[in-house]
Amino acid sequence: MKQAIINAVVHTGEEIINNGVVVVENGKILSVQNEIPDAIETIDLQGKHIVAGFIDIQINGGEKLYFSQTPTEEAIQDIYDASRKYGTMQVLPCLISSSNETIMKGIEAVRNYRAKYDNGVIGMHLEGPFLNPLRRGAHSIDQVRKPTNKELEEIIKYGKDVIKVITIAPECFTEEQLDMLLESGFVISIGHSTISYKEAQPYFAKGIKLVTHLFNAMTQFGHREPGLVGASFENENVFTPAILDGSHCDYAMTRLAYKLKQEKFFLISDATFLGRKVTNFNWDNFDAHLDNGFYRNKDGNLAGASISMLEAVQNAYNHLNVSVDEALKMGSSRVANAIGLGDKYGKIKAGFPATFVKFNDDLSEIKTFDFS
Repeated sequence: MKQAIINAVVHTGEEIINNGVVVVENGKILSVQNEIPDAIETIDLQGKHIVAGFIDIQINGGEKLYFSQTPTEEAIQDIYDASRKYGTMQVLPCLISSSNETIMKGIEAVRNYRAKYDNGVIGMHLEGPFLNPLRRGAHSIDQVRKPTNKELEEIIKYGKDVIKVITIAPECFTEEQLDMLLESGFVISIGHSTISYKEAQPYFAKGIKLVTHLFNAMTQFGHREPGLVGASFENENVFTPAILDGSHCDYAMTRLAYKLKQEKFFLISDATFLGRKVTNFNWDNFDAHLDNGFYRNKDGNLAGASISMLEAVQNAYNHLNVSVDEALKMGSSRVANAIGLGDKYGKIKAGFPATFVKFNDDLSEIKTFDFS
């Protein structure tokens, strides 16, 4: 059935249309216009705002299950259902450094899930296991390893059309192995790495355009050694996602990052769990407990985040000195652009999914608005 959303402030991801009309049918946007079509059911937003649903490309768990511990369709559903409560309509469940067997199970679970459900689970993020142990963060030292050609070939083969993003420490790869990944079609992100500013340049020159959780688990921005942070700032094609919870990085530093990166700056949750319902978690050598609203391990280090994309967008508006529209883009259109899906998701535009977030002027009241 064809319907028209009327009397809305429409944040399309490209412009703001006041008193806009969005025509939808069968879960897709048909058009964005100013005139109300004749003989059509209307939904009056009474001046409220709408934006395309948020996109989270790095989320580890839902309200109950942790994908790396339970690489199953049930865990994927938990992540998807929990994310939707907070305005996130497309997700990449994230599998952290694990055994090859677990990685294969995760890939298969996502593939089977997507074959059954045509929804917002758009693939998978494989974070590791090919990371630098010196920057492994909360990843288990027992699982972090260098790639072999055989394992890499297997991941590329079985991960085709499932893995959208893979986080690696490129210094752990041979040139041949890196070329294999570059040809795989995966979006490669540099993270959990010790590479310097100078060492990062050849990798960005090869076409890598993404880093994983800016500032965290990478060489820092110094006046004598700019580090991977400085290299990502200087390379205009590199996207820099941040965990905007006020703990993973200071808001002052993220304000600077935004000033430097502009449309290449976007948000991720990196949530261990959503909703803060899981207060203690132990799996393999990974542990996390909720401490004053943040997940930390037994050593006191951060162990993933506890925020949703909604909170990240609200924090951007409240702490980065940006407009509502800029904060929204950081959680929607710019996320899609970063993983090469800006022609499918993250905008209110003809042909895109009719999955929206409705909100008031200052983002304090938000509700999922879904026609899928």
